[in-house]
Amino acid sequence: MSGVGPGPVDTSAGPGPSRWDRVWPFLPYLFIALPAGFSLLRDWRLETLVLALIGVAWHWYLVGAHPEWTRRRPVALVYFVGLLAVVGALVSIDSVFTVAGPAVFIQSFALLPRWWAYAGVVATAGVLVSTRPEAGRSPGQLLFSFLVATLVAATVGLVVQTISDQNESRRVMIAQLQETGAKLAALAAENADLQAQLLTRAREAGVLGERQRLAREIHDTIAQSLTAIVTQVEAAEDALDDVEAARARLDTVRTLARDSLQEARRSVQALRPAPLAGSQLPAALRDVSAKWSRAGGVPSSVEVTGEARPLHAEVEVTLLRVAQEALSNVAKHASAGRVALTLSYMEDVVVLDVRDDGAGFAPEPPGRPAAPASETGGFGLLSMRQRVTRLAGDFQIESAPGEGTGVSATLPALPAVPAEEPSGRSGNAG
Repeated sequence: MSGVGPGPVDTSAGPGPSRWDRVWPFLPYLFIALPAGFSLLRDWRLETLVLALIGVAWHWYLVGAHPEWTRRRPVALVYFVGLLAVVGALVSIDSVFTVAGPAVFIQSFALLPRWWAYAGVVATAGVLVSTRPEAGRSPGQLLFSFLVATLVAATVGLVVQTISDQNESRRVMIAQLQETGAKLAALAAENADLQAQLLTRAREAGVLGERQRLAREIHDTIAQSLTAIVTQVEAAEDALDDVEAARARLDTVRTLARDSLQEARRSVQALRPAPLAGSQLPAALRDVSAKWSRAGGVPSSVEVTGEARPLHAEVEVTLLRVAQEALSNVAKHASAGRVALTLSYMEDVVVLDVRDDGAGFAPEPPGRPAAPASETGGFGLLSMRQRVTRLAGDFQIESAPGEGTGVSATLPALPAVPAEEPSGRSGNAG
């Protein structure tokens, strides 16, 4: 059915019609059929029956059967004029048909544009007053009846217009809610796709990070140990005439091989390095330094400044690996006579300095890409820098030919969580 208001509204694509939208088109049937029944029971007249049937048929054909026709203003005006003529004729026959006036008022506001609707109300009031079969009424009485009818019509029109505005507001609000719901559903689907992509990328990044971690662990542990083993085997070959010296070298090889095996197992299992398994970082550095000195014959010392305290496992592992890599570089390239390690605990950061008095080298200028591993004999410096910067730290190299080398790693002094604090010596990984 048509909607109420300045013109019918198509609700096929929006929310369904309201209760008022379903009721108002049937009011002419009720307000014509009921008074027609009373009138015919009281005084049977053929013209009353014919006019009542014409009015009902007229309304059914244009509003009931073809509601889309009345959306055009000329058709709506023709319909309204025809309905008003039928009602006026019925009122002239029997004043009981005056009750059909409210139905005509409602049709005026339902089908005609706003100002045309008020003109229809005035015309309806005039027809009801002028055609009512009451003789002897004075002009003043007619005018009073017209004003009362107009006032009643205006009140009915106000009610109808209020209902129309509320229905239109409700229709617009529901349409907006439906549109918003559709947008939210689309956004939810898009967010789900983005989340799936992020999860996929996170997994890929995790796989890449784990590969890089294993590469660093293998380089910092197994590769270094194998290098030391090769060095000791070569030294043992040179000392074959000295049984005791050769046996000492073989004992060192055995120790290095065991430590390498233990580190390999711990690297795969992502556990703390063996020197950190049951001690804090300063003790672990002293242990690494002492073993390195015994293997290479170069004196090294470890100095700790500030108040030593347990740090986050990632911080301690990174500093230990930097120390191991720096000592390995000294053994392979520096030809140093002495190495000094300094671990400084500060309020917000912890700093590890490794300095030697060896041959030194000319570092790459800042901003220049690092040379590939094949050109530098390994990725020791790159590995150290990656480890430090991964934890939002700072890595610096100071060196010059003939003046030794200094490596400095600065990391945030993140405290250890309870589960990370050492609680005694753990068993070796089997």
